[in-house]
Amino acid sequence: MSATDGFVIVGASLAGAKAAQALREEGFAGPVVLIGEETERPYERPPLSKEYLLGKSERDKIYVHPQSWYADNDVDLRLGVRVTGLDPAAHEVTLADGSRVSYARLLLTTGSSPRSLPVPGADSDGVLHLRRVADSDRIKSVFQTASRIAVIGAGWIGLETAAAARQAGVEVTILESAELPLLRVLGPEVAAVFADLHRQHGVGLRFGVQVSEIVTAGGRVQGVRLADGGHVEADAVIMAVGIAPNTELAEAAGLETLDGVVVDAGLRSSDRDIYAAGDVANAYHPVLARHIRVEHWANALHQPQAAARAMLDQDVSYDRVPYFFTDQYDLGMEYSGYVTPGHYDQVVFRGDVGQREFIAFWLEGGRVLAGMNVNVWDVNDAIQDLVRGGRPVEVARLTDPSVPLDQVASGMS
Repeated sequence: MSATDGFVIVGASLAGAKAAQALREEGFAGPVVLIGEETERPYERPPLSKEYLLGKSERDKIYVHPQSWYADNDVDLRLGVRVTGLDPAAHEVTLADGSRVSYARLLLTTGSSPRSLPVPGADSDGVLHLRRVADSDRIKSVFQTASRIAVIGAGWIGLETAAAARQAGVEVTILESAELPLLRVLGPEVAAVFADLHRQHGVGLRFGVQVSEIVTAGGRVQGVRLADGGHVEADAVIMAVGIAPNTELAEAAGLETLDGVVVDAGLRSSDRDIYAAGDVANAYHPVLARHIRVEHWANALHQPQAAARAMLDQDVSYDRVPYFFTDQYDLGMEYSGYVTPGHYDQVVFRGDVGQREFIAFWLEGGRVLAGMNVNVWDVNDAIQDLVRGGRPVEVARLTDPSVPLDQVASGMS
């Protein structure tokens, strides 16, 4: 790699912007081109379903860097530009206008896109998704005009959007195919906490249902028809049924993909000069000893720093414990760790679940796989240490609030 060769980052997202920042902080002086399909400069997504959606945060607060940062740091930021092709052999990307940009090393931070449902009416004007800032603006506007909305999907985005709608005074019905919200993520023991939370705030919860049609009349959404013949009236529908990684460029270029771009612990793909970070990366995690794809803010914030260092031929391995958070009504939560459905044998609690002030732990063979602190603060570092330690703990000490979390492991003989 020539010292004068440039680096190209495809995806002007939080991950893309942080990668560009890291390259400069690590002393890379060559050309850096950051290409984004959106016309907005890189911004953070969590406020779109939280403070910004609630009207508690100004638009300027969402951006990763001030506008001047890119010129000041000699980062060639190209917005409103779609990358249509990737040629690993030629070390080039092709843009929508037919022009080409060459690279010595390439980083894919293409993120993900909202999924939809293959049902009639799913593409109607009144069916909304929440992924981009324009989506948040539109939903915020709908909150001012709609009297009732239906949210399809009881994942994190669905629940956060429902909470924002209720706080705006809108009637909300959540439609979910599973028996509880967040069931695959949290399991039945903890998922029930979120069902109770929303029920107590007046949200209508319909679990175990299948959507068969978005009903419209005169171009306007009227409601949702269910497979069992039921009908839920709504002035708008928010589709929150998950996201899919944007792997089209990687797939067409022949890179290895499997639920994302497959990369090693240094974020390098099957092509030695192409890397991936953020939502689109299915990365090998050395602590968990498996490939995982993490769709949350903290991953997009920190993973690009490791990718940038690896692109500069530094010996790096991204091993941060996965982390995410949510705020819904008066519930604040942090979650650290990684648990797949059915791959834990015990959930234990520390604190008062009824008052929603507790920590939940997922264990397998006595080892802490993940921990979630709800309205209990300044414990996340200790939880991450337990996850990273990987050693069995005494459940009695783990669940005893009188034993400091950072001393739980030390009590083992």
